[in-house]
Amino acid sequence: MAPELAAHRQQPRDAQARFVRSRCRLGPVPLVPEVRLHLADEAFTVWEATERESGEPGQPPPFWAFAWPGGQALARLVLDRPHLVAGRTVLDLGSGSGLAAIAAALAGASTARASELDPLARAAIALNADANGTKVPVTADVLDGDGEGADVILAGDIWYERRLADRAIGLLRRAQTRGSEIFVGDIGRTFLPRSELIELAAYDVPVVAELEDAAVKRVMILTMR
Repeated sequence: MAPELAAHRQQPRDAQARFVRSRCRLGPVPLVPEVRLHLADEAFTVWEATERESGEPGQPPPFWAFAWPGGQALARLVLDRPHLVAGRTVLDLGSGSGLAAIAAALAGASTARASELDPLARAAIALNADANGTKVPVTADVLDGDGEGADVILAGDIWYERRLADRAIGLLRRAQTRGSEIFVGDIGRTFLPRSELIELAAYDVPVVAELEDAAVKRVMILTMR
């Protein structure tokens, strides 16, 4: 095995961090300029590059490379209303870039954790947390649990696929029973369980038109009934 390849396999986290940096630029989030993230200018080139990097087709979309509307709205919510998370433990489901978790940490959460499966997303979250002077531990699949004991659960932009949505609402029900406070940020995607949620607020959020077919999206903040 070539020394370069051996080093790459021995240090996957470093390789993933380099990949994120190579495909993204560090800059402010449109609705939340207090937070800076490593963001891509467009989606499809990054997606193709992830498949080339891995050598395997069918890689997940680079959700980590964009500030999705639900995450932006949740971040704005907790920064504007820090009492919602200050001194409390927070779990950010399907965190992507880590935006909502980072905002919770900045707003004074005692611990703000992210839940993510994608190794590149985990690398992006670490880079983004460091860029904002925060610490965001990352956990993997938590959807069969009750929220990892978190006082507050943030769920942004996770209602786009049925199986994921079914598992997510199950977690939120169990977490609510346990006593968690829940905030959902979404534009009204196909599998959003509206019958189980109450709208609390809404934000007009600048987004990447290539991904959302519009330059601005109306994002609802909801909680469990």
